[in-house]
Formats: sequence, structure tokens, C-alpha cells
Amino acid sequence: MSTATIRHFLVDTDLTQAEQTEVLDLAAAMKADRYGYHPYAGPQTVAVFFDKTSTRTRVSFAAGVAELGGQPLIINPGESQLGHKESIADSARVLGRMVSTIVWRTYAQAGLEEMATHSRVPVINSLSDEYHPCQLLADLLTVREHKGKLAGLSMAYLGDAANNMANSYLLAGVTAGMHVRIAGPAGHLPDEAVVAAARDRGAETGGTVTITSDPSEALSGVDVVATDTWVSMGQEDEKAERVKLFGRYRVDEAAMALAAPEAIVLHCLPAYREYEIAAEVIDGDQSVVWDEAENRLHAQKALMAWLMASSGLAAAPSLEEGARR
Repeated sequence: MSTATIRHFLVDTDLTQAEQTEVLDLAAAMKADRYGYHPYAGPQTVAVFFDKTSTRTRVSFAAGVAELGGQPLIINPGESQLGHKESIADSARVLGRMVSTIVWRTYAQAGLEEMATHSRVPVINSLSDEYHPCQLLADLLTVREHKGKLAGLSMAYLGDAANNMANSYLLAGVTAGMHVRIAGPAGHLPDEAVVAAARDRGAETGGTVTITSDPSEALSGVDVVATDTWVSMGQEDEKAERVKLFGRYRVDEAAMALAAPEAIVLHCLPAYREYEIAAEVIDGDQSVVWDEAENRLHAQKALMAWLMASSGLAAAPSLEEGARR
């Protein structure tokens, strides 16, 4: 057993700016040579738990583990005793003796933290109520592909700014040295602790944070425009109220006219056209949403390989590794 510290990815700031760049560089290399890297050769098993329904997370992790030479073990709600008949701590102790990585799409961030505390293998947050850090790796990879860099760019997120996506845009964006603007109505803005953490990280990287209820302020000359659904899982009964509340934050042609002429548009999907985003925008020339969706696969593969290597559980992958095979 390795004596190295086990690295986990529970929140975006678990990676420093340099480490985030390493993961994105590796993701680009893996995208260029999709089947050239095999840190899970054996095949080793990766346990992927789903407490919430999923399409992109499920497919990207299952395909990614297989492409890395491993075996994905998908565990749906009700198929395990995790957190019900068995404590999270005890489950972590058992799983660490059987699998090489644990991926968990869940509700409370506290459960992920407890899992990581007791796990002897990397634990990955594939979505919690508080953060969606794997999505942001894909988003940053997409922005870098289309803009050639991250540091110094401005990125605006509009809509429900009190959700996991807004939190991760703040933390991951400033980690990359970006100028992140978050716009939403009063009462639906990021938690002050998250904003403070983002500003602390920005002080290290040159990234900045703007929190506003004025969508025009967020959009003015911005390089990247992002949004997310206004009605997340469990909020269906609030749909009419939320549509009315967030209406002025819709990403439509008028909104895009305020951004930089070459601005690109992100949406983590699923998208509800004519609510948070207009059809002509998500299906238009400025949209990079489909590249963003594909990049979940490449970014997560790179993350898993990087965590395994950084935890002393696999050889460090080289950017040229696939090309030599």
C-alpha cells in the first residue's frame, strides 16, 4: 500500500491553479489519443454511486473508466446500503479494499467529506447540492479549446446564482485566473462563504469575483456566458414562480448582444429552451455546448488518472504516453 497522501476531488479548490492546468493539459492529450492511457489496467474497478438520476455523468464516467483500462461498477439508488443500513465511514473502509476509485453523485457535501476521510482510494464528487466540480473541468477545457487560454478571460454566469453550478463557476474560474461575474436576483446569490473562498483563491491567481443582481453588468463585454436550468431536481413544484423570478436573466440574443462579439456560450445540460436559454443561442454559432458535453469524458478521465498518480496508486501519466503506444 502506498504511503502517499490520498488525493480527493470534492470541491473545485482541491486543485491549485498549477494542478488544475496539469489536469486540463492531460485532458487535452487524452482527447487527442482517446485510447492511449491505461492507469486502471487490470482491469481495476471504479465504484460509481448515483443518488440522483444522470445522463452525462453516468455515460462519461462509465465510458471513461473503460477507456482507461478499468471496469466501471455503476450503483443506482437502492442498490447498496451506503448511508442507510451501513454508515458512510464503514462503507468507505470496505470499498477502499475492493475498488481503486470512488465516484459519488449525491446530495449533501458532508457525505462526500465523510467518505473521503475514511477512504484509502481517491473520492470524486460527481455532483452534490453544493458543488459540481467535474462539470467545471469540462467547461474550462472547452473554453481553453475555443479561446486558447483561461487566465485573464471574463466569464459570466446568469440565473439561479445560489446553486452548485454558480458555486463551482466561482471557485474553478478564479482558480484558473479568470474574472468571474455571477448575476442573479436578490435572495438567490452565492453563499458569502463561497464568495470569500473564491476571493481568497483569486488573490493567489489574479482572478476576480463580481456578484450582482444586474444581468447587464455581468454581461458587458464578457468572453464567456454560462447558464443552467432554473428548475433543478426537487424544485418542480416551484416552476412557475421560478420562471417569473429568473426571467430577466435569460440568455437570449439581447443578452448576447451585451457580451463580446466573439463570446462563447456554455450550458451544462439538460437545457430548457426558451426558459434559461433561447433556442437561437444554444443552437447558434456562439454555442459550444456540445463540445462542453463531450469534454466531460476527457476531463474526468484526466482527473481520475491524475488523482491515482498523485495518490501514489498509479504511474504518473505523460502527455506523450498515448503517442508512444
